[in-house]
Amino acid sequence: MLLLLLIGLSACSRSSQQESGSMVAADVAPAEGGAASTRAAAPAAPPAAAAVEEDSAATAEQVASSATTYTDAQRKFIRTAQAEFRVDDVYRSALAIEDVVAAQGGFVVKNDIAAQTLNTQRRPMGDGKLLELAEYTVRGRLTVRVPSANTQAFLRAIVGQMAFLDRRNFDAMDAQFQLLRQQLAHQRSQEAQQDLGQAAQQDGRIDRKADVIQARSDAKSTRDEASIAQKEFEDRVAFSTIDLSMYQASKIRKTELTDVEAVFQQNSPGFFARLGNSLRVGWYGVLDAVIELVKPWPLWLLVVVAAVAYRRFRKK
Repeated sequence: MLLLLLIGLSACSRSSQQESGSMVAADVAPAEGGAASTRAAAPAAPPAAAAVEEDSAATAEQVASSATTYTDAQRKFIRTAQAEFRVDDVYRSALAIEDVVAAQGGFVVKNDIAAQTLNTQRRPMGDGKLLELAEYTVRGRLTVRVPSANTQAFLRAIVGQMAFLDRRNFDAMDAQFQLLRQQLAHQRSQEAQQDLGQAAQQDGRIDRKADVIQARSDAKSTRDEASIAQKEFEDRVAFSTIDLSMYQASKIRKTELTDVEAVFQQNSPGFFARLGNSLRVGWYGVLDAVIELVKPWPLWLLVVVAAVAYRRFRKK
């Protein structure tokens, strides 16, 4: 009897555990479904906004490069640089840059400044006046040459004029072999001239001497050209060439102009004067038409004679 009672109690406990487990599972399932629906309903996070950079002036680091400073006792460099940038006022910046060029021991090769009109609109103001609003910008280009050793110092000195640097380019061309080529060409020309000079002093036929003299003259010309080319090359090595392109933000120009059409309308004749003039012109037109009709009078006379003859012929 006691054994049967124990078996019944264990069976009841297992059934109660199964029911509680099913109830927990049922509770967990809706909770998980609710969490999933909450995640699905939550809106996606907006993308991060792009960072906005404040407009800042150019810095000395932006115009620095080893191409403008590197030196080597065994090499010769032809240095060139180009830069394009925005300035507050092109005319003032051009003058300031020229002062820096002079301070660095250089000189200005080209200074070209021009204004460019971008858009123009006109509005009547009354009293024969027009208001013209023009959007324009000013662009300038400077080509300067400064000592090659001062290229970097010059570029750093003009950074204060740059409101915004659009681009810059530096180039240092190794010119040692070109310089050697120029020197050897110059040496060959001198040796050829000396040989021709000795040949001209020797006895010989006059025509041969004339040929030698002409060849010596050609050798002198070649020597001079080689000397000039060598000097030009040495100058390009000693002084760097820098091209600067600058521009300023567009501005509006306001101008009062004379409204020519309005002035013509104000000074044109009145209605009755114009009416009388039209009648006079029309009358003259009628007279001109009559004159044109009278010009072929022989034809009209022939038509009249033919008509009279035809009527008489029918009466008979």
